[in-house]
Amino acid sequence: MRSELPELLPILRSQTLGQLLAWLLVHPDTEYTISELARTVGAKMTTAQRDIGHLAEAQLVTTRTVGRNRMIKANKDHPVFEPLSRVMEFTFGPAPIVAEAFAGVEADMVLIFGSWAARYHGEPGPPANDIDVLVIGKPARSEVYDAADAAQERIGLPVNPVLRTTAQWEIGEDKLVAQIRRSPFVVVLGGGES
Repeated sequence: MRSELPELLPILRSQTLGQLLAWLLVHPDTEYTISELARTVGAKMTTAQRDIGHLAEAQLVTTRTVGRNRMIKANKDHPVFEPLSRVMEFTFGPAPIVAEAFAGVEADMVLIFGSWAARYHGEPGPPANDIDVLVIGKPARSEVYDAADAAQERIGLPVNPVLRTTAQWEIGEDKLVAQIRRSPFVVVLGGGES
């Protein structure tokens, strides 16, 4: 079965290649085997091997052999590492994944805040270790946590949801809401602020 074509064609050859590259760029300090990467993005082993070969040929990833395993890691020294990371994050990263995972949750707005949002807006600092999500409205808690679990599985980082009512967001007297409003955040569903 042929996968749906990625939005970045003709730059990327397949959706799987985009997902592999995005995963490696979001986790630039971690090495993975090809089988781990295939399992992570839900690809066949042969597809993952082919796409990793393309990435290695372009020197976007480094590879080394340990025993029978080929270890793959993002090439942080490549001249396009930083800009490509931004493009891949926009297309395959936490924001679209959180938006997709929370799409079925009845909320007025969903946004990402904290260190990931700060890096997304260009503030310097170490890569985010988690994704902080504010869900505004009155959704069922179980739906929110199910959505967070689904996003966490795809992103590979903890997804920490926080719930606030629309009134709490609009009034802004809640300490966390006030802090979020003063800091960078990324609206992924509803609303127009960021």
